[in-house]
Amino acid sequence: MKISYISTFYPLRGGIAHFNALLFQALAGRGHTLRAITFSRQYPKLLFPGKTQDEQGNEDELYKTNAEVLLDSINPLSWIQVGMKVRSFNPDIVLFKYWITFFAPCYFVISLFAKVGRKTRVVYVLDNFHPHEQRPGDKLLLWLATRFVDGYIVMSDKVEQDLKKYFPNPKYEKAPHPIYNIFGDAIPTPEARRNLGLSEQGKVILFFGYIRKYKGLDILLEALPEIVQHHPDLKVLIAGEFYEDEALYRKKIDELNLWPHIILKSDYIPNNEVSRYFCAADCVVLPYRSATQSGIVQIAYHFDRPSIVTNVGGLSEVVLDEKTGYVTREGDAKAIANAVRRFYNEQGQIDFQSNIRKEKEKYSWETFATAVETLCKKFV
Repeated sequence: MKISYISTFYPLRGGIAHFNALLFQALAGRGHTLRAITFSRQYPKLLFPGKTQDEQGNEDELYKTNAEVLLDSINPLSWIQVGMKVRSFNPDIVLFKYWITFFAPCYFVISLFAKVGRKTRVVYVLDNFHPHEQRPGDKLLLWLATRFVDGYIVMSDKVEQDLKKYFPNPKYEKAPHPIYNIFGDAIPTPEARRNLGLSEQGKVILFFGYIRKYKGLDILLEALPEIVQHHPDLKVLIAGEFYEDEALYRKKIDELNLWPHIILKSDYIPNNEVSRYFCAADCVVLPYRSATQSGIVQIAYHFDRPSIVTNVGGLSEVVLDEKTGYVTREGDAKAIANAVRRFYNEQGQIDFQSNIRKEKEKYSWETFATAVETLCKKFV
């Protein structure tokens, strides 16, 4: 098949760009002809609280797709330009990664140019069907975003349910979010801790990724006083860029007198440093208030690290309770504290790493690429 793949690609940063690069490579490796187009401007500064939208650090060649940097999310002229370029390529499939209604207008215009008078079909790979944080106009924008879509790939029960609630009989395939394998091999825990300036001794749990309200870092902080009563040598390694007011979190840490137990790296973590953070930790904690699925668990699985997650969205589909981690109640600091305590108390009784190695075999990019092909064969 000929596929135009339009989304976030290198040199833009983040998990979505990583996902797109790996799926691009998987599809290309199966003999398909792909052309990737990425954003010259993904978000206006008003909507992007981070320090930079571009990748930092050394990047593996696997991450690079030679994507054309053409699409400006707020410039309609660029939408038309990209639409005409896609039309001239005359692909069988236009593949978009979709996660937020902000992109609805440009996706709509590109799809219109690609499809009118052609047999080209449009497929969305859905991170979310509804955004994590609702905004005015989302209902109209969702209608616009899905107006020309022929089929969907979903990665969790939650997104599948949302899709089927909106459309009575959607065409879709379901495949789990694959493992991220671009961050290098695991390194020994003592070495990882030395690289971060941490003591080789003691307990370390990791909170990783962009910090937004729905991810529940404040809940983990509220759980920490109870945790350290039982494990006074425990440290929480917080690694990620704040997408809301960092001062609010620092104030909470001050109020709870938690600084002796906090290591805070409030920056985007480059790909070549990710292994240090995961390998320094005993486990990863995702105290989310809401979710569909999370690439953080897939990174943890890559490094054979168990995860403590809340029972929201698709997290409990990926983390097997008492086998590859723990699943606990959302929005409950005491439940998070109990799960962390259980992890350390039962660490010698459950072989988390062996369980993870078995479980992650099903999260391959080949499996995901097959799901894309299966869906596309319904129209091509």
